[in-house]
Amino acid sequence: MQNLPLKLTKSIDKRKKQNAIRSLGYRKDLVDFSSNDYLGFSDLKQIYFSAEKILKEFNLVCNGASGSRLLTGNHQLFSPTEDFIANFHSAESSLIFNSGYDANIGFFSSLPQRADLIFYDELAHASIRDGISMSLAKAYKFKHNDIADLRGLIERSRNKNEESEIYIVTESVFSMDGDIPDLKTLADFSEEQHCFLVVDEAHATGVFGSDGAGMVQELGIQDKVFARIITFGKALGCHGAAILGSGAFKEYLINFARSFIYTTALPPHAVATILASYQYLKSNSEEESELNKLKQNIEFFKAEILTNKLQSFFIESNSAIQSCIVPGNEKVKNIALKLEAKGYNVKPILSPTVSEGKERLRFCIHSFNSREEISEVLKNLVKANF
Repeated sequence: MQNLPLKLTKSIDKRKKQNAIRSLGYRKDLVDFSSNDYLGFSDLKQIYFSAEKILKEFNLVCNGASGSRLLTGNHQLFSPTEDFIANFHSAESSLIFNSGYDANIGFFSSLPQRADLIFYDELAHASIRDGISMSLAKAYKFKHNDIADLRGLIERSRNKNEESEIYIVTESVFSMDGDIPDLKTLADFSEEQHCFLVVDEAHATGVFGSDGAGMVQELGIQDKVFARIITFGKALGCHGAAILGSGAFKEYLINFARSFIYTTALPPHAVATILASYQYLKSNSEEESELNKLKQNIEFFKAEILTNKLQSFFIESNSAIQSCIVPGNEKVKNIALKLEAKGYNVKPILSPTVSEGKERLRFCIHSFNSREEISEVLKNLVKANF
């Protein structure tokens, strides 16, 4: 077998010198403070058996979709699932993609056209950035959650070209900081400026809003948002994603989004699990729901941060993502290993994934974490002498 090209070998060596090399690992025996499974749905047997029941109802006894949705893969589960999702999120339509990455690639590579402009938050997810890099439109980043900076950029751009369509892109919960932009003001600004607002709700779906419908619906601004990207691999505990928008918008994606057109469709069991997860979200009583337990655990975690006098190290967040800044790849990795030795799975986030000096421990809070686990992991963090 041929060796890796020299340039690529040097890239790996550079990562190793920076103590930033990535590797695959698996440990199931640790207390989970790292997965995106915020509601514990990935292990919920009720959803598993509901998905099995849905497959039997539709007489879908098969392992795969057999092709793309435009060929042979558009099995009969897609339509009712997309209708349920659209109704759940108060949207005119939804279109399922194979992943959140595929959804963002498909959207940004096909919607904005040559001479259009994209303004995106500087902390936007890699999938958004990769999609934008494939677009024919010009793109500019604005300072994180800074509407004044965004306004200045748009005004200067419009002075050069008044004909451009403008897309404004943000996330409702940012994946690394866990913070939330002023979406209501941003929606009003987008409407005032006649821009198309795009909101990635990956880490808000299942966590915010009535029944977990997301931050956009919690604020009641869905009619001011051009497109929402929602994913199922976080709080819904399964796989895939959907883009919400108008009927005409869905028709456009079906015809021009290459990551939708040129890929084998999700198999029936994956779509059945998506539908079962949404049905479970909708049917649970609010007081006893996993969502309510998650909210209580987030509040308790934040209270314990104060109890342990750790507030100067944590980024302010009301989401399930709580990030503790520990500068330096080596230092943050060592602290994560100390917590692992005590039985806790807390992932270190290294540069270059985040900016140098902004390395962190990223605590993901779940509905199934006990109060004792939350208290103890933070006490052990203090003992780690970071």
